[in-house]
Amino acid sequence: MRLILAAGPIVILLLQAAGTLPVGWKARVDDPQAAPNAVSVAAEKESLKFKSGPAGIYYKPDMKAEKDYELTASFSQLEPSVPPEPYGLFIAGVDLEKEVPRYTSFEVRQDGKFRISSRNGDKGITIVEWKAAAPMADPKGVKTSNTLTIRAQLAAIHFLIGDREVHQMSRARAGGDGLAGVRIGKNLQVQVDKLGVKKFP
Repeated sequence: MRLILAAGPIVILLLQAAGTLPVGWKARVDDPQAAPNAVSVAAEKESLKFKSGPAGIYYKPDMKAEKDYELTASFSQLEPSVPPEPYGLFIAGVDLEKEVPRYTSFEVRQDGKFRISSRNGDKGITIVEWKAAAPMADPKGVKTSNTLTIRAQLAAIHFLIGDREVHQMSRARAGGDGLAGVRIGKNLQVQVDKLGVKKFP
């Protein structure tokens, strides 16, 4: 199914193409002209293999990051990209199937850098500009794997690569409770392992 939502000059594509996504998954891509088969996701045990065309977010409607929680996944870029394209996690997803989606993303790329940004409809806001991530191994070529974690405890949101924190901000700045998932950049092949949300008591 392909649904195009229009809001004035803004055109947003919601993609849920049969055969390209695992059961229960949804994708929202940035390019309103993308074909229904522009992206594909294959599921195998605890792994998801993404082959992207346009950049976008992928999520399950029941994957919620609320109150105190930890969202984590291990990312492996299967082929290098030129220029480097980002991939990672998102939280605080609200109205993802409506005209003005909102979420906050935590992304890395193959040159050993990370970024944190938020999106409100067609407006992107950079919270942390691309910055060297010391916890990432030698950024030459493609690293085998990076584990990203977003941990919400009390009034703070902590962003980690491996077991080392690279940034923290207030929960209010990050956007509060909402859906969680992954964001994959353009023309990437990325494997995501052990994606999940753990809720703290």
